[in-house]
Amino acid sequence: MGIEADLRGKDRINKNLARLKKKYEKMAPEEKEEFDSERLVNPYSDTRIHFDTGKDVKKVLVGIDIEGGELMLADKLGVDLIIGHHPLGRALASLDDVMHLQEEILEIYGVPINVAQGLLKEKIGEISRKTNASNNYQEIDVAKILDISLINMHTPADNLVISFLKNAIEKRNPEYVEDILKMLKEMPEYQEAIKRGVGPVLFSGQPENRCGKIALNEITGGTEGTPKIYEKMAVAGVGTIVSMHQSEEHKKEAEAANINVVIASHMSSDSLGMNLFLDELEKQGIEIIPCSGLIRVSRNK
Repeated sequence: MGIEADLRGKDRINKNLARLKKKYEKMAPEEKEEFDSERLVNPYSDTRIHFDTGKDVKKVLVGIDIEGGELMLADKLGVDLIIGHHPLGRALASLDDVMHLQEEILEIYGVPINVAQGLLKEKIGEISRKTNASNNYQEIDVAKILDISLINMHTPADNLVISFLKNAIEKRNPEYVEDILKMLKEMPEYQEAIKRGVGPVLFSGQPENRCGKIALNEITGGTEGTPKIYEKMAVAGVGTIVSMHQSEEHKKEAEAANINVVIASHMSSDSLGMNLFLDELEKQGIEIIPCSGLIRVSRNK
């Protein structure tokens, strides 16, 4: 589902995997030993099966973030599988690798690929160093002790969000920024987010501003990219960005480039992507128990 929803298309994804495989085949034996072989078949390195008990899955606990409390809850409820959204373990350690997706999405929106790669290089390195210091396997170790299967799916779910919102925007063809906000506020996940005080909001620009070309480059691709990209996006003709979240530095740079920024909101956007996936599990008769910020909305009804 993540590949089907990927803006780059299957051909580009398969081409990237084939290129990596050729590079792997030329590696020395010691390099192959250290190489993450999952990357040869999985285009989303931030999405993994962390622990598999081998048991059939009939009941799952699903949350945006999985920590010790969720693991103990899963044990108490007797679930067969825990599904988290945000990366854990090797998926978190490999978060920087999936950020190259941002380069190719920026190219889709008109930013030259060499410019996107050059500007993102520093940020990707920063994320790599940051995750290197994290206690990535804390939750996985607990899941093994409790003997409960554990996975996380990050970029595939984010791809489902970007595809869903892209289709909605193309259908509505909003002319003004306020039209995008109105559209988002009609969706159940964002309606619940409003009740929780974290609904869609405008970070940069004015509601009456014209949208211009709308980009969704800050929805998928691991984590927040570089704030240096907005000037190049403005030159590429982008007028409005729909984002999950944004730092103050990013906001200031977007304002300087006269780009409107609509924050769809983080937890509700993550919930939307997970829900589109969970609906397919629900069709298979799997019981879903939401927790940890997941706003569960079924579209099977």
